[in-house]
Formats: sequence, C-alpha cells, structure tokens
Amino acid sequence: MREQHTIGRRELLAGAVVAAVGVGLTPVAASASTRKFPLPTTRELTVLVTGDAGTGAPEQYAVAAAARRVAAEKGCSLAVGLGDNLYLDGPESADDDEFQTKFEQPNAGIDVPWLMILGNHDVSGLVPGGGDGPARGDYEVAYHDSSQRWYMPDRYYSVPLPDGSPNPVVEFFALDSNPVASFLPQLDPRYTWDGPYMREQRAWLDAKLAESRASWKIVLAHHPYINNGPYGNAGAYNGVTADDYASGKHLKELYEEIVLGRADLIMSGHDHCSQILAPVRGTQQIVCGASSQTESGQSNVTNDFHWQDFAHRGFMTLSITESAITVDAYLVESADPATATAVLAHSHTVRR
Repeated sequence: MREQHTIGRRELLAGAVVAAVGVGLTPVAASASTRKFPLPTTRELTVLVTGDAGTGAPEQYAVAAAARRVAAEKGCSLAVGLGDNLYLDGPESADDDEFQTKFEQPNAGIDVPWLMILGNHDVSGLVPGGGDGPARGDYEVAYHDSSQRWYMPDRYYSVPLPDGSPNPVVEFFALDSNPVASFLPQLDPRYTWDGPYMREQRAWLDAKLAESRASWKIVLAHHPYINNGPYGNAGAYNGVTADDYASGKHLKELYEEIVLGRADLIMSGHDHCSQILAPVRGTQQIVCGASSQTESGQSNVTNDFHWQDFAHRGFMTLSITESAITVDAYLVESADPATATAVLAHSHTVRR
C-alpha cells in the first residue's frame, strides 16, 4: 500500500484527486518587474536537484525543508526541478495559486534560480498526467516573468554556466519530452510525435550540443532513457512497445540519435525513486523523482546501476568543477517539515 500522500499512477489516470495541506516559509512575492535571482558566475558550483515535487502535500514540504538545510550548508547557487511541478493537472493560468502552494512556499529560502522543465502532470489533457494538454505548458513558461526563482524562459532552452562565460564549465539543456512520451496521443497537430514542435526541438538540441563549448553537458528531461523503476526504459514504458506515445519509443530514438555520447548526464524524474545508473555510450542516466512521493519499494531492474533506492523520498546535489561532477543522493525519512533531515545515502563522482 502506498503512503497516505503518495499519488499512484493508476489513480491519476482514472482522475483521482489528492488533497493535502503543507506548511512552509512565506515566500517573497515577485512581479513581472522583479529581478530574478542571478545565475551562477563562478567556475565551481553546487546544484540542488529535485523531481516530481509539486504535490503540495506535507511530504513535499518536508523534503524541501531538508533540502533547504543542505543547500545552505553546501552553498548551492542553482536548483533544478525535473518536472511534474504542479500536480495533478498543471496550471490553469499563469497566476494559478498552485504556483505558490506547490512551488514558492515549499521552496522559500532556497533563493537561487530553479531551472524547471515540463512533466506529464504539468500538461494534463483528458486525464490527470496524460501529458496530452500542451497548452498548460505555456502557463508555466509565462510564470517565468513573475517569479524570482522559477526559470523557464521557453518550453525547451539551454543555460551555459558560469553566466556570460565564453568557455562554460557546464551547459544544461532543458527539454520537453512530453510529445514523445505522453500516456495519451497528442491531438494538437503541432505537438504530435512527428509534428513541427518535435522536429524543431530535435534540430535545436542537435545544433546546441554540437556548438556547446562547455566542459560538461547535462540534458534535463522528465522522462528517462533507462530506468529501473516501475515505468521501465524508454521504448517500452509500462511494457508498451508499439504505441507512438505511451511506449516512449520516439524519445528513445531522440536519446540514441542525438544525446548518447554527446552529453555527460541525462537527469530525469517520472518514476518516484532515486537512481544513479551505469553509463551507456559515455552518457549516464540519473533519476531523481522522489521529492514528494515514493515507489514504496516497487522496481523493474533491467539496467546496470551504481546505486538506487525505491522506498524513500529524497533529492540530490551536483558539485561541478572543470574536472569532475559529484552526485550526492540524499534520503529523507520524516514527513514533518519541522523535523525532516536529509541523510547522505550515496556519493558518485564522474571524472574527466
């Protein structure tokens, strides 16, 4: 049985609603004229990573409280949110209250830019989490202009760091994987798996990876390439192999044709677990999707891995230098924001 505030996928796709209340810090209000928290300008940086966080449940607030303490101790200058930012359906407008209760309030005090990407729950269409409502993603892009933290200037984008450097230490490539991995088919012709939007995004990613001068290249995409969680690998999500959408087979093609061997890391959520998987063609998959919910121990282990956990909530940090990236995975036991603490469960370093 899942925990009280865990949102199960079958319940989601059936349209179940979960109501939960959390207590967090009071965030500083932002307007369109408010200056955003600045991007890092140093050549060594520490990045907080969360995924599938936006439930508004006490568990989200507890993980955020533990992450806030670690971020302060480590001096994090950037954060990443790997999608499913606003459960269950995504926003209904650019000023939806859920931006406050499921992002600003839990993350208050982590006062850095948050590189955000779209998950299937951010673009719900016919059912919660269907991934077939692309218009909702435009509201999350529009919210970029209203928040100091939330960084999503477009549906897909790149960020080289340090900011303004001609020779970046790292470049993040933020993708929208929904049109090639949605549970339900895309009805808008622009967003079909082979429609104009995906053709443009593929061409953009190919060109940006080719021209990047960064020492490290990190792709952010909600849906993973390989994955030992219940969803499984792209191309066979949930055991589906033939469907153009639910299988993720066209996302698998994108990863294998454009990303593998060119990016150092793929960072994803989607499954509510934490994984550091073995590299494929020089590219390593990281899954960080347990920042509010867990898989209650469920797994589908088919890939080699360095470390994984399917039973605990948590988050990660990346410590990035010219010569190495260290991934620290933290687990959080308590669901009470007042007492939640993070335990370092595993540390993994990738070196040049």
